[in-house]
Amino acid sequence: MAIYARSLMARGHTVEVVCNAPDRFSLREQFRALRHGRWWETRDQMKPKPGHLAAYGVPHRVLDRPRPVTATDLPTADVVIATWWCTANWVADLPPGKGAKVHFMQDYEIWGGPKEQVDATCRLPMPKITPAQWLKDLLCDKFGQTRVTLAPNAVDFNTFSAPPRNKQAIPTVGFTYTSFHAKGSDIIIEAIRLARLRRPDLLVVCVSSTMPTSAMPLPAGTEFHLRATDEILRICYGACDAWLFGTRKEGFGLPILEAMACRTPVIGTPAGAALELLADGAGVLVPAENPQAMADAILELCAMTDVEWRILSEAAHRKACSYTWEDATDLFEAALQDAVLDR
Repeated sequence: MAIYARSLMARGHTVEVVCNAPDRFSLREQFRALRHGRWWETRDQMKPKPGHLAAYGVPHRVLDRPRPVTATDLPTADVVIATWWCTANWVADLPPGKGAKVHFMQDYEIWGGPKEQVDATCRLPMPKITPAQWLKDLLCDKFGQTRVTLAPNAVDFNTFSAPPRNKQAIPTVGFTYTSFHAKGSDIIIEAIRLARLRRPDLLVVCVSSTMPTSAMPLPAGTEFHLRATDEILRICYGACDAWLFGTRKEGFGLPILEAMACRTPVIGTPAGAALELLADGAGVLVPAENPQAMADAILELCAMTDVEWRILSEAAHRKACSYTWEDATDLFEAALQDAVLDR
């Protein structure tokens, strides 16, 4: 959202973002976080860091408390964009003077709200913009939407890039850890365990926004990076022969593109945009919920010659370079202009 806001501003549009106030931890929630060793959650509540909007220089205003956004919170505009399922309801209730109504839908957000309420927002008669083909198909086929623009995500190549290279001296894989079941870290960890039965020298790199839980510990000897900066992420991607993507449900899957931009092939499940991103030899698709298939793919990459691996690495890089924020903004901007004209 911050990238699109900045890109539209660069094209001469006036953009203002209105943010809801963050939810605050109750004393019980603070105690629970501390008891489970998640001390950083209470720290972030007390002293939150500047977010992406601030980092990208996007004008934004945070409301005084968590509540629905109303007409008095927003300027008179040509277009108003909802960015989350419940904000789509708020936008639907706005008067015409707040602009043509558009829903930027980045995922099927039933994990973030009651399914029947999320589905109701998917049916709202407002144009949709979405980054992944599966989401466009869902909106058209299940919810009868006819105005859906596909605007695939991209990466900033000033942030994520790497020069051509050979395989690592010791086979190395990386992944993003989360305890959120839908993201499939358990599948990746089991795949690594299985691969190490035949390649005990396999090294593992992991990044995460949270500490690993005792219920799902990291593989032994994992190089772990908590809340890695973009620079550390770039180094981690570039230090791996393969990046593992085991998610069960995903809106898009931006780490796939980030890794590919760093010339790191991705072994991934068919979730989010993985079907498009890893097609045509740009990566390796494995069946969902199948750690053995992912382990076999890891072992196949380990067995590649430098020449074979570099062919896959360059294919991944070419695919990543075929997605640009300039192209995405062209599509996003055109969808907004069409919404204004169709009012």
